[in-house]
Amino acid sequence: MSRNQQIIRTSLVGIAANLFLAAFKAVAGWIAGSVAIIMDAVNNLSDALSSVITIVGTKLSEKPADRVHPFGYGRVEYFSAIIISVIVLSTGILSLVESVKKIFDPTNPSYTAVTLTIIIVAIVVKLVLGWYVKKQGRQLQSNALEASGADATFDAVVTLSTLVSAGIMLFTGVNLDGILGSIISLVIIKAGIEMIGAPVGQLLGESISKEMMVNIKNDVKQFAGVLGVYDIILNYYGPNAIIGSLHVSVPESMTANRIHGLTRSITKLLYDKYHVIVTVGIYAVCDHGKESELQKGVMAFLKSYPHIEQVHGYFYLEEKRTVTFDVVPDDSIHDDNAFQYQLLQAIRKVYPGYIFNIVIDHIYCK
Repeated sequence: MSRNQQIIRTSLVGIAANLFLAAFKAVAGWIAGSVAIIMDAVNNLSDALSSVITIVGTKLSEKPADRVHPFGYGRVEYFSAIIISVIVLSTGILSLVESVKKIFDPTNPSYTAVTLTIIIVAIVVKLVLGWYVKKQGRQLQSNALEASGADATFDAVVTLSTLVSAGIMLFTGVNLDGILGSIISLVIIKAGIEMIGAPVGQLLGESISKEMMVNIKNDVKQFAGVLGVYDIILNYYGPNAIIGSLHVSVPESMTANRIHGLTRSITKLLYDKYHVIVTVGIYAVCDHGKESELQKGVMAFLKSYPHIEQVHGYFYLEEKRTVTFDVVPDDSIHDDNAFQYQLLQAIRKVYPGYIFNIVIDHIYCK
């Protein structure tokens, strides 16, 4: 079963669970003659909406790439997760408003055997459903499923808090319904904001994890002829589509044919192992003659210079005696222009007679 099929199956479980609760509450409400219970059954029908949104988003994300969207429609999943997160956030805000009202105007809830049975069944079903959907969401790397699971869990927690406050009032006479509701509502609001953050970050171009960055760099460095790996830029176009570029430094004596073979091998490895599509750029490293000595000297000077994290992209144009390179400063540098000027003055003193072009680069892969 593919990832998308598993997401849809999990969402269908969520819809089935909410339909079961809706039917159960509707029958119980009709038997008990309670409009409140029947309205709660309608609320369960609306709870199934998050699962429907997940299914729709998953189906839309399956659309193949076309001329209008050459990278596919995988990012639709992020919009699904945002919509569900907004639903969770809205639930928290509405719950907070109602809970604050109860603090200033407390009411004494009354429970019958029927209502207690309904509440307990609802709590158990929602807790199990929330645990299952969130677990599947983590395994399938689906923000939408994780948000949907959290929605179900928070529904259960809100209902449980009502039951706990009723128990406290029964034994102590103290009504904490509004206070407990407010605390839980704030937790839900915080969780809703955090849930929105993940898909929004990926839409804005959030970088891949540090662990994945290190693994990619180490894998690429294993190829013969690769002297360094730089400028790893990868963007998410859906959970199953990561597209970007990287640079490798190779000896300048390497032939075009060997470089061609090397770049194809790198792109194949990264696609097969990480499902990442990359374009590989090349930096040439001098490996003989006076140019090699100049490069070694310049690179040694730069690596020992304060506040420099990394140097790469060295290029020497002999006829113009021009040296170009990229410098990655550390986080203490806030004025790139001032740092560039300072560095230029320092290196010109050590290597007079050369023209230096320094590019301040903030793309750094450790």
